[in-house]
Amino acid sequence: MAKIKSAFFCQQCGYETPKWTGKCPSCASWNSFVEEVIQREDKSKPETVSWDDTDNKEKRKAHKLDEVVHRDEVRMMSPDPELNRVLGGGLVPGSVTLVAGDPGIGKSTLFLQVALIWKGITTLYVSGEESDQQIKMRADRIGINNNNLYLLTALDTTTIFSEVKKVRPQLLIIDSIQTLESPFVESAAGSVSQVRECAAELQRFAKSTNIPVFIIGHITKDGAIAGPKVLEHMVDTVLQFEGDRHYAYRILRTLKNRFGSTSELGIYEMVSTGMRPVSNPSEILLSQHDEPLSGIAIAATMEASRPLMIEVQALVTQAVYGNPQRTVSGLDLRRLQLILAVLEKRGGFHFGAKDVFVNIAGGLKIEDPSIELALVCSLLSSYEEKALPSNICLVGEIGLSGEIRAVNRIDQRIAEADKLGMDVIFIPKANAKGLHANNFKIKIKTVNKVEDVYKLLF
Repeated sequence: MAKIKSAFFCQQCGYETPKWTGKCPSCASWNSFVEEVIQREDKSKPETVSWDDTDNKEKRKAHKLDEVVHRDEVRMMSPDPELNRVLGGGLVPGSVTLVAGDPGIGKSTLFLQVALIWKGITTLYVSGEESDQQIKMRADRIGINNNNLYLLTALDTTTIFSEVKKVRPQLLIIDSIQTLESPFVESAAGSVSQVRECAAELQRFAKSTNIPVFIIGHITKDGAIAGPKVLEHMVDTVLQFEGDRHYAYRILRTLKNRFGSTSELGIYEMVSTGMRPVSNPSEILLSQHDEPLSGIAIAATMEASRPLMIEVQALVTQAVYGNPQRTVSGLDLRRLQLILAVLEKRGGFHFGAKDVFVNIAGGLKIEDPSIELALVCSLLSSYEEKALPSNICLVGEIGLSGEIRAVNRIDQRIAEADKLGMDVIFIPKANAKGLHANNFKIKIKTVNKVEDVYKLLF
């Protein structure tokens, strides 16, 4: 009988050490090391599922680079346009995609819906968290029937691959990787070694059978993907499913993609029948007001490579209590403090005795600095109690001296504003160089400093 070998793994980052230590040298977390068995008692290897062993043996031979024939990947186009967008134009056969997100955000609902609406292929949905009856209840709520969808509630990878040989699916969905157990590792499900071994078996399965695999994963309380960091290195694509559960909108963001760009995102709306893809989010993110209201400005922003028109709301009131309040939602508080300091110093506006509240409509979290000009105008609108026209939008980054700095992809921002029927867009003067204004119906006004915008609007 082989000697059992164990090691200590950090449950936060996956760092391995032969002895227990109090503080992790990698992530500096305390008391996070747990002993796990890493030596198999027998020397057997996990069996690799393969449809054609001859082709696999040919792939294992060494080839000269000049002898390799380049073939364009034939992608599988899913019925979900937002999923195709974040995957870079469709699903690549044999790829492994990891999807992570907060609990209850809708990961299982989204991929069960994808399996239901994708009726041209055979899909095996493996769940280690829910029973068949629970999945059936969710499918009935979505309201779509698919005779080519198979359900399997199992935790053991041997059982999963045994059913895969019987069903021979064209798409495999695992929900979730933290619940699987491999018989070749003697540790609890969800541990570092179990997650790593189960992911390796799924990766070998995908590459040998050319079947795409979706793996749903958990995240830690810090927002990082649970399990070892090597899990993100092993897979081909990493998607982050995020959003505020108090709002209906969800964002599917690409963090890693070996087959496409990482600057893509998909937007969904949570409805009673599942996740509805939002093809034109700008129309939803803009509130429709019966009459102009002060403190509201429209910003032309970019989320990854996607232009969005969002509404920036500001409320400026006299401070009743001692220290003035600064409250933001969907924006960095330090950026608001910087803008207020610029307006106080360069513009002479006394915000030091005012309470300031800022909100990004729709529950989005925006990091694009180009919304700072719209933020300034919304603050001044509430300060002056004068509403801005509803048919204008603004784009520009504010410098510490009050100048309006240039932004990237100005053509896409103008085109999005033009498509939504805006009449005027204010852009930085530096972006006017090389811009073909005749290509757009919208009127383009260039501004250089905050004072220029204030004179034009107020």
